[in-house]
Amino acid sequence: MSSLIPVTTVKLVTHLPLLDLLPERDHLSWVRGGEGLVGWGVYAKTTVRGPRRFRDAREWWQSQLATLSVTNTLSISGTGPLLFSSFSFDEHEESVLVIPEIVVGTRAGISWMTWVGDKAQPYLPKKVPDLVQPEFTWRDGSLTPNEWMSRVATAIGEIEIGELEKVVLARDLIAVTEIEIDTRPLLNNLSENYPSTWIFSVDNLIGATPELLLRLSRGMVTSRVLAGTISKTGDDEKDLALAASLARSSKDLEEHEYAVRSVADALEPFCTSTNVPESPFVLHLANVMHLATDVTGALIESKADVDAFSLLSRLHPSAAVCGTPTHMAMQIISNFEGMNRGRYAGPVGWIDAQGDGELGLALRCGEVSGSSIRIFAGCGIVLGSNPEKELNESNAKFAPMRSALQ
Repeated sequence: MSSLIPVTTVKLVTHLPLLDLLPERDHLSWVRGGEGLVGWGVYAKTTVRGPRRFRDAREWWQSQLATLSVTNTLSISGTGPLLFSSFSFDEHEESVLVIPEIVVGTRAGISWMTWVGDKAQPYLPKKVPDLVQPEFTWRDGSLTPNEWMSRVATAIGEIEIGELEKVVLARDLIAVTEIEIDTRPLLNNLSENYPSTWIFSVDNLIGATPELLLRLSRGMVTSRVLAGTISKTGDDEKDLALAASLARSSKDLEEHEYAVRSVADALEPFCTSTNVPESPFVLHLANVMHLATDVTGALIESKADVDAFSLLSRLHPSAAVCGTPTHMAMQIISNFEGMNRGRYAGPVGWIDAQGDGELGLALRCGEVSGSSIRIFAGCGIVLGSNPEKELNESNAKFAPMRSALQ
């Protein structure tokens, strides 16, 4: 029988800000407001796809954990061996699972490092790297703006005549440069401009998501639902008035209700109790405002096998990124969206050895391939939606990635 591979977690005294620790390649991140996790190096990696993908991901992760001998004196979620995951939106597309060789984390004033293998504790850089960001040129993605508005109009027609209540239609843009893209300056730009979002990087999918699909920690589960959006002007007085109009908008409140209901219904079988606030709050980001609701619950203690994977299998796809009813919305997306989403709008984040974790929806993001990056934005279409307004909303949602590339 082969010997177990050691995994060691130690407390750190000081280090550079998390994103400044990342090497040029094979890096991973889940960072918000300076706290979170970064990793690099690939200890193990695999892909999953199909209707069993969340179950297959759990089985692969458990099989990897069975080969490890863990030394960890910190009883904090995210310490010990860690799995970074980036699941596709559609089950038929490829999802990526990565176990990094080295992880550094910070939470509530405590920092730590975890590394895999029998080598000595790795050294961390003591100097912020000099990064160069190239110039990008832009082109349309899968559809032109007019073509996309036409698809939105078709979807509105489907809502008017059938049982479909909401569908999310997304679009993409392509940015190209002359050299291979280093994603580190993009992550730094996103972190600086959008500190209240989760800055993620998994296998060349990078972004700044405001939407936490799932946080599972010690039997407590949280999901932040965002649906209903309005652009900001930069004028505080005008933006306060716009926030008030968003909170009263029947179209946006209806869209939000579908999303909240889908998450609450998905969590209910796993929880002894759930808390769903009666009305949403307005979440202010640098470029837009969203209607937001935090759904929380306490897991049923007798269901010891419930973990992040089993919750993901019920939560995804939520109405926030797909629509209502789910099967009809998925069909509309397949027929009319006109592009392959890949891992856009899929769950992205991390899971630890106990099955706890944090995963957001891969929104406000882009997928890097050599010297090009494909960025995404989606809009919830309901009765009363207007194609031109939805196009403007999608452009506002492109803003984080466009500004990070400039």
